[in-house]
Amino acid sequence: MATSLYDLSVACFLQTLGGVSGYLDKGLTHCTANNIDLSELVETRLYADMLPFRFQVQAVAHHSLGAIEGVKRSLFAPPAQLAPLDYRDLQKLVADAREALQKLTPAEVNAFEGKDVIFQFRDFKMPFTAEGFLLSFSLPNLHFHATTAYDILRMKGVPLGKRDYMGQLRLKS
Repeated sequence: MATSLYDLSVACFLQTLGGVSGYLDKGLTHCTANNIDLSELVETRLYADMLPFRFQVQAVAHHSLGAIEGVKRSLFAPPAQLAPLDYRDLQKLVADAREALQKLTPAEVNAFEGKDVIFQFRDFKMPFTAEGFLLSFSLPNLHFHATTAYDILRMKGVPLGKRDYMGQLRLKS
């Protein structure tokens, strides 16, 4: 049995967004219980030259729902400007991305197979097929940023484990 583009992309995006949503909830609970300033948390970086927590969460949405939207348009680019969202806004961003992805049908996404997609950053362009873009560019970026956000919460003492990151597994029924 062949695996569909929907299963390789949207289903994976939804699983990761579910994990992110869960660990953001745990992060809010932990920070509230321990008087950790959420406005400080959203600006926390793992290292000085890395982007802050809020960017990491915004990038998760951009490399999931935003990736599918880019494939639809045949063009994906970094966001022009990211709003300085607070913690609860980041939770809503993830929830909204999940909700929009859940509305996509497998037939709609599978129809993108072979479609040309350009990644463009300023004057730099990289040509992809839809499946090459989703699997070799957006999915790794999604996991990088989801992991970095997870790591920042762990660094702040949020009691998380691997299971929190993984989200809902797609078990055999």
